[in-house]
Amino acid sequence: MAPTYPGFCDVAYPEVFDPRAMPEQPKVLKDGQLEREFVQQFFEKGFVIIPNFFKKEELDACRRDVEELVDNVANLLYENGKIKDLYKDKGLFQRLTYMEADFPGANIIMHKEGKLTKAFQDLWSNERLLNVVEQFIGPEIMGHPVWNLRTKTPQNEATTVPWHQDSAYLDNNSYKVLQLGAWIPLLDANEQNGCMEVISGGHREGKIARHTCCWGNTWYVVMDEKDAEEKLKVDMKKDKVLCPVPYGGMLLTNNLIPHRSLNNLSDEIRWSLDLRWQRADNPVGFYGLKEGVMMRSQKNPVTQIDWDGFNKVDRHNQQDTIRKDKNQLDQFDTVIVGPWMKKWEMTHTNRHTERLTDKNEVSWHKA
Repeated sequence: MAPTYPGFCDVAYPEVFDPRAMPEQPKVLKDGQLEREFVQQFFEKGFVIIPNFFKKEELDACRRDVEELVDNVANLLYENGKIKDLYKDKGLFQRLTYMEADFPGANIIMHKEGKLTKAFQDLWSNERLLNVVEQFIGPEIMGHPVWNLRTKTPQNEATTVPWHQDSAYLDNNSYKVLQLGAWIPLLDANEQNGCMEVISGGHREGKIARHTCCWGNTWYVVMDEKDAEEKLKVDMKKDKVLCPVPYGGMLLTNNLIPHRSLNNLSDEIRWSLDLRWQRADNPVGFYGLKEGVMMRSQKNPVTQIDWDGFNKVDRHNQQDTIRKDKNQLDQFDTVIVGPWMKKWEMTHTNRHTERLTDKNEVSWHKA
């Protein structure tokens, strides 16, 4: 009898992810809200690209915060002899690449910093953006505990994510709840610098396909393409859609649409943000380690978002307290582990998988 793994789930929830689940659309659109056809496409195909949404100053503020975060990591690495120069003469889209050349894994250090800056908070809870989110999941809106700043340096395996469904990284409760994700690049994202690809319609079955762990020398799980075609009823070649997104735009996806990010073949860093929302009346946390943050409620209006409470729980620090070799940890550790590794068959081991403990209480990372 073939072994089974916790990630397998034969129960399907197609009604959650198709047009039957689309909230009633407003007759009069609020500021920023989309025409019905965009919302319809999301539920029918599992994704939609909104090419022009954010104001320049909103994303420019995020760029400035990223510059500050890079500067902080540069100073940390330089003061500890990990890099030979601060590379202050390099711009936002080159500096981390130079740091990475001196200290491989500098981009992982950046990722593990996980600081939700003021500009990131403002973007995540942007009034116009929450108006859009309302069109997909209704008026009770909670920010999902998982968000990411993507540090996609050129031709770097650690930032090239293979085919997967987001729910493959979460517990099985996430399979039956629609979560809305926004991928927001901080430059014009295209095939050359590693934009996203999706498998159109791959969510319609309401199922999770087989994934295995771990891909290459990373902490990523990878979706088995043949099993995906059989279980999700897709054609991995014909249904594949490239998703270039200009600066100011975003790609909206759900948690079951198969997707990947391409290799960055350009000479610039493809910075981007991953932000997620879910229905506050049916939330899915993160393995009991971190809960979401309330952003909007019709029932109990949110007068002020509790960012302090949300930021107080650092999933990265929680991870570092339970590794096998926790007494030898340092701030320059570039290994990432997490409970998703135990959900799926371990078909390939590496330095990340070797750090797994017998416990399952570790933090989320998926860069």
